[in-house]
Amino acid sequence: MSRISVPPRRARTALLAAGALLLAGAGAATIMQSPASAAGVQCSVGYSVNDWGGGFTANVSVTNAGTTPIDSWSLTYAYAGNQTLTSGWSATWSQSGKNVTAKNLDWNKTLASGGSTSIGANFNYSGTNAAPTAFAVNGTPCNGGTSTGSPTPTNSATPTPTPSTTTTPPDTGSLVDNPFSGAGVYVNPEWSAKAAAEPGGTKISSQPTAVWLDRIAAIEGVNGGMGLRDHLDAAVQQAAGKPLVVQLVIYDLPGRDCAALASNGELGPTDLTRYENEYIDPITTILSDPAYKNLRIVNTIEPDSLPNMVTNVGGRATATPACDVMKANGNYIAGVGYALAHLGGVGNVYNYLDAGHHGWIGWDDNLAPTAQILHQAATTSGATVNNVQGFITNTANYGATTEPYFTIDDSVNGTSVRQSKWVDWNRYVDEQTFAQGFRTALVSAGFNSTIGALIDTSRNGWGGANRPTAAAAKTTLDGYVDGSRTDRRIHLGNWCNQSGAGIGERPKAAPAAGIDAYVWVKPPGESDGASSAVANDEGKGFDRMCDPTYTGNARNGNSMSGSLANAPLAGHWFSAQFQELLKNAYPAL
Repeated sequence: MSRISVPPRRARTALLAAGALLLAGAGAATIMQSPASAAGVQCSVGYSVNDWGGGFTANVSVTNAGTTPIDSWSLTYAYAGNQTLTSGWSATWSQSGKNVTAKNLDWNKTLASGGSTSIGANFNYSGTNAAPTAFAVNGTPCNGGTSTGSPTPTNSATPTPTPSTTTTPPDTGSLVDNPFSGAGVYVNPEWSAKAAAEPGGTKISSQPTAVWLDRIAAIEGVNGGMGLRDHLDAAVQQAAGKPLVVQLVIYDLPGRDCAALASNGELGPTDLTRYENEYIDPITTILSDPAYKNLRIVNTIEPDSLPNMVTNVGGRATATPACDVMKANGNYIAGVGYALAHLGGVGNVYNYLDAGHHGWIGWDDNLAPTAQILHQAATTSGATVNNVQGFITNTANYGATTEPYFTIDDSVNGTSVRQSKWVDWNRYVDEQTFAQGFRTALVSAGFNSTIGALIDTSRNGWGGANRPTAAAAKTTLDGYVDGSRTDRRIHLGNWCNQSGAGIGERPKAAPAAGIDAYVWVKPPGESDGASSAVANDEGKGFDRMCDPTYTGNARNGNSMSGSLANAPLAGHWFSAQFQELLKNAYPAL
């Protein structure tokens, strides 16, 4: 990759309905539906709303309540007000007047007996937003029982449900201020097993790490490995009825990582529709499954994408042609907005936008523009700032969480450390002060004042024999900074398999003001990229920044890359790196 006390968050609740019983909130009327006339199709429908005022996301589940499969389906219902369709997912959505139709896609065409699928759409409206009063699948009203008779909807202020016509709506819960507070965090059993198999690996193998969904195939599982449902099922078991966070990395944008060949992806620059329909929609469907409603699902949204639209475009020395293409076509902005809108429509999902790191975004001409472009994405493609719970810094990178022996306010012989070669006029020297400062910039750009920050501390410990134990003498400016800094990289722009790096702070909730958690998003031991070209079917190229003999480019001050030799493809297990991280852990293991 090219990386470089918070007030309570308002709880969000959903309007729920299921089958023939619709509950529009406390004291609302109950809509009951008589049995249907057509035989064959038996169905139930769940309906919930995330309403932000003037617009809403409708989350709909369609269940085959019969004993025979439904091979292709078309859901119809009507609104009483002026609700207007703007976008939809996991189905082909259309609207004629007040009537809405959602037809299956190829991948969710068949509903087995008892099977269900989750779909959704965004709507605008003014005035009231009453829930639909009836649903039908393939023309047959849904009641979950034998279809006989004619549909005759009736309204009653007092519910009189019967087992054959009503279903209790699922409780999707509401978002809490900090999802990590008071909760356990999912331990990925696949990563844990690899870590435990390494010498000394049991010291960290029980730590929670994120699950990277870095291609479409990862949703179902690659090469016999665990897919998204497998991880969520395992998380339900680990939770054992208590709050548990599951960390996912949403990472498959069109033209992904336009400034770093090592982590290029499978989708081309114009493949936005595939990203939406084949990647985000299926993930949304799985996350919407009521079986996972009690999990706290935390998404890191598209590492590196939006910061690239500021620093690596438009004639800068750090610009790349690929980033200019993505800036021009707008697919990073549209794709991130789509992901936020649809994933954020699931009641127990927390979205954190990737914000690069202090050695990338910490300069004056990068900070505010990056905050603004994050806000642009968060208000595009149906998304709103309410779909964003926070941001994350240092994803899969190496910037020190805190620098204990020097600060940005220090000076040597009257000269600010900002003028040193290492700091190079940056406003920050570590990730925590950057995250706190960037949070202020995001609020100024229009985000909610309740947003929190995450810091990836999986590989930024910088312990071992080369770690300083005190501030250096203030003899020369560069001598003071280089002798005091714990981050031992050759240059802040170095990001690939860094020599000398170590395990950082262990995952921890609410470690500092404005910080929701220290997290391990990058699983220690997974490579950043291959040190030489490797043929592969994952879309990953060879980036010279992963070559230990490379003398650099404008993005790392034309410095040596500082990378480890003999590295495999990005995401593949790198035993030598894992051992390096254990050896240089700080705090020590």
